[in-house]
Amino acid sequence: MDRSLRNVLKACEMKIKEGSTTFYKAFGLLPSPRREAVFVLYAFCRMIDDAMDEPDQSPYTLDELSLKLQHLEQAEGHYIWPALRWLFDAFPLTKEPFWRQIEGQRLDEHLTRYETMEQFEQYCYLVAGTVGEMLLPVLHDSPDPSVIEAGIKIGKAMQIVNIIRDVGEDQTRGRRYIPLELMRAHGYTEQEFEQGLVNEAWAGIVRELSLQARQWFDEGLSQTKGYPRMSAFCVELSSRMYEAILDDVADHHSEVFRRRAYVSALAKLTILQRLMKKHGVALPGQEAKENAAV
Repeated sequence: MDRSLRNVLKACEMKIKEGSTTFYKAFGLLPSPRREAVFVLYAFCRMIDDAMDEPDQSPYTLDELSLKLQHLEQAEGHYIWPALRWLFDAFPLTKEPFWRQIEGQRLDEHLTRYETMEQFEQYCYLVAGTVGEMLLPVLHDSPDPSVIEAGIKIGKAMQIVNIIRDVGEDQTRGRRYIPLELMRAHGYTEQEFEQGLVNEAWAGIVRELSLQARQWFDEGLSQTKGYPRMSAFCVELSSRMYEAILDDVADHHSEVFRRRAYVSALAKLTILQRLMKKHGVALPGQEAKENAAV
């Protein structure tokens, strides 16, 4: 690996390190080159997300990202393009999940209030299930359709967690991903949502969504037996740490309007130790110390 490639891959690593401690700690345990490939995928997905949510700080618009991806061999001007060229050369990925990821982010331009569960689930697939599709050729040597579908479910589960955790932040942006159909089923009104009212009806909504996320986590992780050992370990580690956010939400009575849920360092360490034992994984000394400090 030449110096210029090492530099662009290092830049992708810094992107995930800054953006998601959970994903960085979990997938940073993968062997090379799977580890670097996950960093590249995260960096590009982060750029897609930032192009929609932080346009003033993003180096590209969604249209520009789409055009650059379409003409990837000629794309220049940012470390992500040589990193993506390396990724597509090193692993059997296709561009289709990337296009669908961009399509999902474009929804935020015009769809800010969700009406049905069908709309909600399609959004979860486009912005996060597609990440599962991207990751499978990196993490698994020969994923079949059932393994791919399982990876999609993990991605969708993570997006439900994101939506629950970020309710308050999204509300300030004028977005409501919680479907009106679900709110009505629990007797919770749009006015109560705008007020950030936390009552039994709201708690019921959060519980129902949490149950769906947990079901998708479990169904997705049931297909990890055919993964390489470290891939299976890292996928379950990231999933269970993400799922633990739901435990924190429940512990705080579904208050997500004015409080952002998080997982404590002790809880992360407990999950890490449990999964190390389950998967028969022993981390090198320094990595074990670093993960214990998350």
